[in-house]
Amino acid sequence: MMEFETEQQKQVFERILPWVYAVFDKASVSVHEDKPLVRITFGSAFVVVNVYPWRDDAVVNVRSYVVTNTEITPDLMFFLLRENDDMRFGAFGIDEENDIFFEYAIVGSTCDQPELKAAVGAVAFTADEYDDQIVERWGGERAIDR
Repeated sequence: MMEFETEQQKQVFERILPWVYAVFDKASVSVHEDKPLVRITFGSAFVVVNVYPWRDDAVVNVRSYVVTNTEITPDLMFFLLRENDDMRFGAFGIDEENDIFFEYAIVGSTCDQPELKAAVGAVAFTADEYDDQIVERWGGERAIDR
């Protein structure tokens, strides 16, 4: 059973889920059974759309893991930060396991279908574009190959 922390989180998730099915190939979409989370597969990347509570609202977080199992070097960090400067939607980050991700967030109450589609597309395109570049220069694995 799906668990929600707030009513707003539930409302936002229930509003965006039909959009995900309408916009993306149903075969590429899977919904987590316990959390307000949807996974969408795109080429060599996958995107996770997660709805989190935020103040009196919710936030729609669109994230794609780009590369895992790579050594985080100063050169790689500099590359990611410089690339962030050119991004229009989203930014690279590194999680607690040193996996590289790319993500973008949208305020839940104002999110509409075209904005969600653009966010998912931008995150998927960026992850798919950068995963091979990063693996080639710094090693690791594309997230989809993990």
